[in-house]
Amino acid sequence: MRSKTLNKDKVNIITLGCSKNLVDSEVLSGQLKANEIDVVHENKHHDHNIVIVNTCGFIDKAKEESINTILEQVDLKDKGKLDKVYVSGCLSARYKDVLEEEIPGVDAWFGTMELPLILQKFNADYKTELLGERLLSTPTHYAYLKISEGCNRTCSFCAIPLMRGTHISKPMEQVVEEARTLVKRGVKEIMVIAQELTYYGLDLYKERKLAELLSRLSDVEGLEWIRLHYAYPNKFPMDVLDVMRERKNICNYLDMPLQHASNNMLKAMKRQSTREEMEQLVKAIREKNPDICLRTTLITGFPGETLEDVEELKDFLVKNEFDRVGIFTYSHEENTSAYGLEDNVPEEEKRRRAEDIMSVQQEISLDKNLEKIGKVFKVLVDKKEAGKYIGRTEYDSVEVDNEVIISSRRPLVIGEFVQVKITHAYDYDLEGVLVERSNH
Repeated sequence: MRSKTLNKDKVNIITLGCSKNLVDSEVLSGQLKANEIDVVHENKHHDHNIVIVNTCGFIDKAKEESINTILEQVDLKDKGKLDKVYVSGCLSARYKDVLEEEIPGVDAWFGTMELPLILQKFNADYKTELLGERLLSTPTHYAYLKISEGCNRTCSFCAIPLMRGTHISKPMEQVVEEARTLVKRGVKEIMVIAQELTYYGLDLYKERKLAELLSRLSDVEGLEWIRLHYAYPNKFPMDVLDVMRERKNICNYLDMPLQHASNNMLKAMKRQSTREEMEQLVKAIREKNPDICLRTTLITGFPGETLEDVEELKDFLVKNEFDRVGIFTYSHEENTSAYGLEDNVPEEEKRRRAEDIMSVQQEISLDKNLEKIGKVFKVLVDKKEAGKYIGRTEYDSVEVDNEVIISSRRPLVIGEFVQVKITHAYDYDLEGVLVERSNH
């Protein structure tokens, strides 16, 4: 073990789970750095002596990954390779008492809202003036921007309000200032995230203010793409679509998790919407913005789900043709209202149903991609892999959606926008060639 007197502390932050967690880690990194503490994210060099594991407690798989990561770090500490192991985030917020007993090798446990307490462990102060100053763990051309914390919805399957509390909007001025700070640092695309975007402003301004916030973000000079993640269908604020249509830098993209389409399941999930209402909403959204890309997330294997419910969900996908779909298998979570139901769909059957549903989406996705052949799209270059440049259109968010493999005779710059003509289409990806601008 290193002697504290000889070596300065170096902190490694390991982030698990969603983009909201990633933002929390970036903010923590920024605070530590401002307090002159050496900090890295997912350090590959292993030259750190303190680890903070920012955990996820969303579903079984995520919890398992979090616990395994904590145990690995405690093992390194036992072998003298680390001085301290701290744990923060959702899993820690939810199961702190149990975990303290089960894993005594952890030096301290922190919830999702306890950043100042973590800083105290380093004799560091929380600096309120660091608005938006954070160490980005993403490539410099895109970043996540969190506009609120928590959630007031009471979906029966969801444990997030237990871990992140009720909905708290971030003041509009603060969000815009953060966006400006990010753009100054080279960010061109911002993913606006919240557990529930459409609720934004209700607590602070007594009305839904997402449309106004988007207008103000859209005015930030140098911000080329603004993308919306996690809207709720019930009482969806349609004025958001007007702003999306009017402003060139707001992507025609909406991520709206619907979770299911069978009315039996929607009622059991406490989703406050029927299939008919969701279909009307999808139709209204597309009428208002025909160019929009709709992404949704679904859950299969919820207690009591029948094969008839699954068929209804497949029928819903065929009729509504979502551009992007993600799917989770149901996870039985303590203290959620669904926990009182019998988790009666076996794991293997949950997975089989998920694959069955995704095979329907695969065909829809391929058809939609085939329509893009011969068309030219603005593409953001994300990375270079195996000699190929890979990017995304405005209809694709990072990591979860389609990618465009770009053929180019000239070297491209990561983070630049290029025009690409699509030449090949696959189930979930596209290939295209760079279209050089004419000099005339």
